[in-house]
Amino acid sequence: MSKYVKNLITKDLTKRFEGLDAVGVINPRGVDATKTNMLRRRLREKGLRMTVVKNSLAKRAVEGSKLSGFEKLLDGASAVVYGKQASISAMARLLLEEKKTDDKIELRGIFFDGEVYVGDAGVKTISTMPTREEAISNIVGLILGPGRKLAAAIKGPGGTLGAVLKSIEDKAKERGDAAPAAAEAAPAAEAAAPAATA
Repeated sequence: MSKYVKNLITKDLTKRFEGLDAVGVINPRGVDATKTNMLRRRLREKGLRMTVVKNSLAKRAVEGSKLSGFEKLLDGASAVVYGKQASISAMARLLLEEKKTDDKIELRGIFFDGEVYVGDAGVKTISTMPTREEAISNIVGLILGPGRKLAAAIKGPGGTLGAVLKSIEDKAKERGDAAPAAAEAAPAAEAAAPAATA
């Protein structure tokens, strides 16, 4: 391969990896063309792409970038899985699913946040991390949790107090209905009493 072609490939890889801070690396050797195309299609549906790279050119392409250090995962035939839209944990989960469907796929690992997670174990570790959406829902749940507890605490005694006040009101109404009747009966009894003494 001429130096000119190598430079073109390096520029292309630099452009593809620009702005990324995480990638997955697999060994595509042994996976036939049909399965590779199906894998690419499934990755694309999730907002991911896969590029087979020449290791030395990939190393040159990421020099001085956030991906500097991921070259530790490059050994032999390598395909880099990346995407700006998908979360790293979603990528790891998808790679694990692909590994289940085709044992020939070798998971080299994932590079994320300056750390290298090697092999199947490393990919599993990343897959347990929450996605962006899951993290947001967890945070919202944590924020709303104390509010719910406070509302329940206020509502509980308040409901009890409301029930007590309601029963007092009902009893007062019952007494109130009986009191006017008693008040009306009292003057009639007083009027009858003097007539009897006369």
